[in-house]
Amino acid sequence: MKSSAPSPGRGKNPLRRFFSVLGPGVITGAADDDPSGVATYSIVGAQLGTSLLWTSFLTWPLMAVVQMACARIGMVTGQGLASALRKKWPRAILIAVILSLFAANTINIAADLAGMADAAAMLSGVDSHLFILAFGVGILWATVRLHYAQIARVLKWLALALFAYIVTAIHVGPDWGAVLRDAFVPSWPKGSDAWKALVALLGTTISPYLFFWQASEEVEEEKAIGRTRLRDREGATQPELAERRLDVGVGTFFSNLVMFFIILTTALTLHRHGATRPQTSREIAEALRPLAGPFAEILYAVGLLGVGLLAIPTLAGSAAYAFAETFGWKQGLDRRLVQARAFYAVVIASTAIGMALDFAKIDPVSALYWSAIINGLLAPFLLVGILAVACDSRVMRGQEIPVSSRILAGITTALMFGAAIGMFVF
Repeated sequence: MKSSAPSPGRGKNPLRRFFSVLGPGVITGAADDDPSGVATYSIVGAQLGTSLLWTSFLTWPLMAVVQMACARIGMVTGQGLASALRKKWPRAILIAVILSLFAANTINIAADLAGMADAAAMLSGVDSHLFILAFGVGILWATVRLHYAQIARVLKWLALALFAYIVTAIHVGPDWGAVLRDAFVPSWPKGSDAWKALVALLGTTISPYLFFWQASEEVEEEKAIGRTRLRDREGATQPELAERRLDVGVGTFFSNLVMFFIILTTALTLHRHGATRPQTSREIAEALRPLAGPFAEILYAVGLLGVGLLAIPTLAGSAAYAFAETFGWKQGLDRRLVQARAFYAVVIASTAIGMALDFAKIDPVSALYWSAIINGLLAPFLLVGILAVACDSRVMRGQEIPVSSRILAGITTALMFGAAIGMFVF
């Protein structure tokens, strides 16, 4: 087991120490509110009003326990999630899972690029297709050329873009009494659309690509401080686990807080005025202008740009890590292109295919929404595998997740299976 390393925040005042601890958990939480998530939450608010606001409070502890389990797997085993799943699942099943992950992530990238390009075109008046090329090529260049530490530093700051959605909702001026009632008094989903919305919310909040990214980020963090050999990364000290719990808790809370305010904004504007079927992110943003003023429209668009820049490397990277760990390729954002050709080929292919899809005639919001539903159907099966790994004393080197986490993760898995079944039954 690794020796105890000095805490990055040790010796600092409490506030500085708090911010120094934030890292992979905050990045992952912010990446969860990518343009895919923004579109899904916006559609839910536009179609169903504030009736599903309560889900943001339900999903926070569920998301936190799952992401912490993935973080613990990465910290203790010294390897990513796919490497751990190889010890529990037949190879054929794991390959099917990572192919599904690649497909869902690529669709997400396409829709994220489209949402970013629409937002940039709306703000600048320049053709959105030019922005698709500019954003796609620029993000690819940064992902391939920069080291992990540089990328992580930028991604952490981009998380601040999510505050735009909180400000937008407050600017609209909701009736807080009615909002709090819907937020704390759950209502049973009524009809197929409501059940699909519930599955989509769970699928885009507790999302498979975040599972793989969280575990792989932990490995990259350890490599960045010099633990380049597997045996140096195995095991985790109690201070390290405590700091990551804080990091993941803050990141997932922030993610679900933003989810709450996006649903609220579109419920109070689009839903209230009968605009229940938005087709593009630009349409959602532009619809806010007459209902909430140009300030809200601009903030919504700026938020889309920021989270898109954060999420696309996460989407492409998570699939690349999953492939590399499954097939034993050299991997890592700390490596150069010539050192990990197959790993970067997945990153490039996923982003390039996403760009190509944007030049085909697809409905990006519908694509995002259905990819969220696919993720909602895939996630519970992955959660079964994560639980099997995280509770295995041999794989986890005697540092399995605690009983309370097992119970909450089991509840999460059951809820996601139940929502998926409910979508088909009702």
